[in-house]
Amino acid sequence: MHAPPNPAPPSPSAVPSHTGDVSRVPWLLRAEGIAKSYGPTVALAPADFTVAPGESVAIMGPSGSGKSTLLLVLSGILTADTGSVILRRSDDAGFDDLAGQSDAQRSAIRLHRFGFVFQQGMLIPELTATENVMVPLLLAGVQRRLAQPRAERELDQLGLSELGERRIGQLSGGQAQRVAVARALVTGPSIVFADEPTGALDSHTAEEVLDTLLGTAWGTGPEPRRAVVLVTHSAEIAARCDRIVRVRDGRIEDPA
Repeated sequence: MHAPPNPAPPSPSAVPSHTGDVSRVPWLLRAEGIAKSYGPTVALAPADFTVAPGESVAIMGPSGSGKSTLLLVLSGILTADTGSVILRRSDDAGFDDLAGQSDAQRSAIRLHRFGFVFQQGMLIPELTATENVMVPLLLAGVQRRLAQPRAERELDQLGLSELGERRIGQLSGGQAQRVAVARALVTGPSIVFADEPTGALDSHTAEEVLDTLLGTAWGTGPEPRRAVVLVTHSAEIAARCDRIVRVRDGRIEDPA
């Protein structure tokens, strides 16, 4: 596999920031008054949301309630029609409002500061497990000779070191989803966003993947604490998180 030919997106330090004293602010990501509509259909009514470093938050709600829209707006994949999504900078020197960024700037923030895990994994079947984990590093401009050992270390930490050369079709569902978690973590993100990350797994495997995902919130050693924000239908999974936010008909029912 060769590194993508496109130039690497700018690092977050190259993205203009707001300035101000944020040293006393306990949150990592804060959304204020975010709303999203598609024509006359309200997908998300004006809502507020916060998540702190090291915190895990479950977003719950019935199908079509707006919980996935909330996740996509918080992560900058969708832009809100109104409101702001403010991310503290990793050096606490300022903060970025994702709602005011260009597509390229939001892409840079997602690549360097966020990790993503989806229900179906969204892995590339033609690549090996190691190569899949390397993808975000290569997109960030890391040389392959440096990206590969980082990906291998991430797989090793998740108990997948012996499976690195297997293609995705040669892995079980649980193994593939742990590869997806490794890919989400390899860049050292501040926040991991997960949309039904265990929805396609049996209960035992789902618990293993959830243990892996939630276990990343505090990190080890000098690593900064990262937050986990996940969408789920499962009350059992939500109960494992520090806090639950419920969404119905596009509205957050419980204060965030």
